[in-house]
Amino acid sequence: MKKQIKIGVGDAVRTARDFIDVWKRAERDEKVETEQWLNFENLETLLKTLTSGRWVLLKILRTSGPMSIRALANQLARDYKNVHTDVRRLEHIGLIVRTKDGKIKVPWDIVEARLMLAA
Repeated sequence: MKKQIKIGVGDAVRTARDFIDVWKRAERDEKVETEQWLNFENLETLLKTLTSGRWVLLKILRTSGPMSIRALANQLARDYKNVHTDVRRLEHIGLIVRTKDGKIKVPWDIVEARLMLAA
């Protein structure tokens, strides 16, 4: 089964409401599929965090497999310090993880972003 994470914009109230809805369905013994979500407070924060350079980084890392930050920087032809900063941020939000030997990898097979133009 492919590991998937969905990315979107949603405030704490909406997230809490969704959580309560799933909890109630589980209490009624309804089948509830587990979903992984990464929600940002607003579109500006999402776009600031998931820049085009970071999307490329995620894509290269996913297709090439686990590697060191230095190897990733070399493959991207980018400065090590900037790649390190990007990796730390993506690691902090859960889009990148470390292997037992300290390499970095993308644990997701699918990263789906959803943006609504109107509520």
